[in-house]
Amino acid sequence: MKIAVLSGKGGTGKTFVSVNLAVTAKNAAYIDCDVEEPNGRLFLKPKNIKAEEIFTLLPHVLEEKCVGCRECVELCRFNALSFIKNKPFVFPEVCHSCGACSRVCPTQAIYEVKRPIGVVERGNRGSVEVVTGILNIGEASGVPVIHKALETKTLSGGIMVIDCPPGSACTVMESVQSVDYCILVVEPTAFGLHNFKMVYELVSLLQKPCGVVINKEDHAYAQLESFCKENKIPVLCRIPYKEKLAQIGAKAGVACEEDEETKKLFSTLLDTIKMEVEK
Repeated sequence: MKIAVLSGKGGTGKTFVSVNLAVTAKNAAYIDCDVEEPNGRLFLKPKNIKAEEIFTLLPHVLEEKCVGCRECVELCRFNALSFIKNKPFVFPEVCHSCGACSRVCPTQAIYEVKRPIGVVERGNRGSVEVVTGILNIGEASGVPVIHKALETKTLSGGIMVIDCPPGSACTVMESVQSVDYCILVVEPTAFGLHNFKMVYELVSLLQKPCGVVINKEDHAYAQLESFCKENKIPVLCRIPYKEKLAQIGAKAGVACEEDEETKKLFSTLLDTIKMEVEK
């Protein structure tokens, strides 16, 4: 079973939910697809880490072979090529490594070279496999790194918990496209509700079943409750806003291992998700 954990913005508690869910499940894989700011590893502290560098392909031009036909420039859907000073010029930031330019070139003046964009680290924390995608600073897209991280296979009967990037961009779509269920983590505030609506719209367009975890709840927020009721979104659990959880998080601890109430909460959440998936 593959579970994606999403949030409309950063700081909502998406990683908190993902880490505690994976540890509670025991036989699990935790995949950190928040490749620009992967911090699940700070809490899980994986051992036996192996790193794999991730590359994309970038076109290079052999000037002596180029005849200036401009076919590569006209073909590129992403405007990653321009014709400057009688030769194609590549903009690596917007290149999607589709390879079309090299295929269409009639004189084979374009070839592709590897360009490193990040790494995927694999380790373990007991029976929990920990996979972390890390995008190099300044890279425009983390999709290739996420794609590689998601190649992880779970053990028979195991659960894969995917810690998605915040928001609703292409990297989020890449993270959730093959999952069985989506957990939407939201704060009970006006700002939290606004961003939650955007990510709910995304999972609805992708036709993914979903439920809500309300984090940092010290009181009911009427507008959020109404929105969930109107759209028939199940509230899977409510995590209280309390000092002890903040203290555990501040020292990079795992709350379900240090707080009995949180342990019961995530055990119940895991059972609830299993029932939702089986519906």
